[in-house]
Amino acid sequence: MRKTILILTAMLLLALPTVAQKYACVNTDYVLRSIPDYTSAQKRLDKYVADWQKELSDKSTELDAMRADYEQDNYLLPENLKKRRQEEIKAKEQEIRDLQHQRFGAGGDLDKKRAELLKPVQDRVYSTIERVAQEKNYAFVFDKAASATLLFANKKYDISDEVLELLGYKPNAASEQQSKDDKGQEKAKKPSNPEMRQPGLEKNKRDVMPPMGAMKGK
Repeated sequence: MRKTILILTAMLLLALPTVAQKYACVNTDYVLRSIPDYTSAQKRLDKYVADWQKELSDKSTELDAMRADYEQDNYLLPENLKKRRQEEIKAKEQEIRDLQHQRFGAGGDLDKKRAELLKPVQDRVYSTIERVAQEKNYAFVFDKAASATLLFANKKYDISDEVLELLGYKPNAASEQQSKDDKGQEKAKKPSNPEMRQPGLEKNKRDVMPPMGAMKGK
């Protein structure tokens, strides 16, 4: 739907006189990733998703065990017990389907949690974009995150940093922190090389260590 709107908007722009129109672009992914409240909310949402997936996985494991037990006992069971076990397996299958829909279906727990955790921040961002557009008299603001239809955008028309500043956040802060974190991880993973020592290190060791003869005397 979003892609269709962008395509229709682009077609409309081509049909309008370009002299009187002012355009801008924004990268909503960049803006949202630069807001700590949003990244924190996304991590919380990811935790919910991981827990729900584990819940479904555990129930699927239970179902597999029920099927395996039934296959093993099938030849020894009377018809009435066969039918009961089959019904139990079908009930477990339906339970898993219902839970799948409850957690991840349309209007389910994931949609509700996304609206609860992420939508307030998204609404703030979109309101700020609208404010910038009105103040600068932009006729249209394209989202660079929807790159399927936006092939090129001049940086001088990008209002992403301006939106962040109005929201009270430092532009590029998230990227700078991520770069620092990446460098720290690389440094921690880098194996130590005994031959690459600081200048003077071996000399300092010789100054501190006593002569071999003195050590034998002791």
